[in-house]
Amino acid sequence: MTAMGLVQDTVTPAATRSRRTTARKVVAAVPVVIFGLYVVAGLVGPFFVEYSSVGGELDDRLLGPGSVLSDGSTALLGTDALGRDLLGQVVHGARTSLVIGTLVVLFSGLVGITVGCLAGYRRGKTDLLASRVIDVLLAFPGILLAIVIAGVFDRSLAIVVIALSVTNWIGFARLSRSMAMTLRERDWVLSATVMGVRRGRIIVRHILPFIAGPTLALATTEFAGAILAEASLSFLGLGLPPESASWGQSIASGKEYLGSAWWISAFPGIFLAVLVICVGFTGDRLTRHFGRKH
Repeated sequence: MTAMGLVQDTVTPAATRSRRTTARKVVAAVPVVIFGLYVVAGLVGPFFVEYSSVGGELDDRLLGPGSVLSDGSTALLGTDALGRDLLGQVVHGARTSLVIGTLVVLFSGLVGITVGCLAGYRRGKTDLLASRVIDVLLAFPGILLAIVIAGVFDRSLAIVVIALSVTNWIGFARLSRSMAMTLRERDWVLSATVMGVRRGRIIVRHILPFIAGPTLALATTEFAGAILAEASLSFLGLGLPPESASWGQSIASGKEYLGSAWWISAFPGIFLAVLVICVGFTGDRLTRHFGRKH
């Protein structure tokens, strides 16, 4: 074997591993990029794509994707049974889903982290009370409680957020509680306790920073679940009011036309599925990342 052959045998496996690593990084970045595109579309899209719940033309009803409307514009994704442009419903529905998902995660995270940190750090009666409340709520399916709450009150964004947050905070509470129970035994926490530092200050400065990473990973999963749950409530007619753009409402409005106008339900359903899947992959990546650190 020549010297050139030895060099090739040595370099080729390393180059192959490098290419494989690069390919894995590119594939792993795809869901994050797609999620970012959804965020941009939800934030900026409504300024360029108009949508009105009562603004459709009956002459344009049930037109397929790419059809020309009566006003000369093109319906890239077609129109629904009331002549409304599906592209506007998808874009404005993206903003609705992002807003609801963000509000549910923020509210659930605030409640869950507060309860979990206090229960895990203080232990005793506080931990016992929090554990019993969590056990009671876990006895009921979260979506069932959301349906009951949304069905009792009038349809509004605030009611949807509250209904979805009733059980979503439990995941944040259980995570922060378990980590607080571990962190309270660390040397720096014990030293701060001996020095007479107040409990609230200890939690904020010496416990919360270590919970932030895993909580962010959990937040992505809860975000996807909140979006899917909102679409489910709106599909059942228990979510947002009819004048609000929602993927669940769009899917529900097209279920009677699946044979003749499949695009009414198909496009919102596809965009919803892709968003949930990409957020889920992003959450898994964050979980593995912070799992290696801890």
